[in-house]
Amino acid sequence: MKKGGDSGLYQLILRLPKKSRIRVGKLRTFDFPSGYYVYTGSAKRGLSARIRRHLSGLKKKFWHIDYLLAKSEIVEIRVFRRHNLTECELARRTASREGAELVVSAFGASDCRCQSHLVFFRSRHEW
Repeated sequence: MKKGGDSGLYQLILRLPKKSRIRVGKLRTFDFPSGYYVYTGSAKRGLSARIRRHLSGLKKKFWHIDYLLAKSEIVEIRVFRRHNLTECELARRTASREGAELVVSAFGASDCRCQSHLVFFRSRHEW
């Protein structure tokens, strides 16, 4: 594969079936309402491997999303290989949609100034 060929942005659409109290690494413990979550991430290389890792149930918890994935299910994955957006811009666009809520500050955003890269929607029809 040519250089940069396996890079891009992605969004994991998760369903959390019931309200859960989850400790998110060193961030702290949060109450996550039941519903749908859109997590925005990126990979400068190894995008396919990153997504396979997210899909795997057997992994050491490393990223914030790993803690939520342990209690939720992935219902959709959106991949953006050719795009003009940054990860932060895509996360902000998602957060600006009607019905979007930020329930965990700094989630997935430890290396930027974004409020969060995780957006909550009460129902799947909202996003």
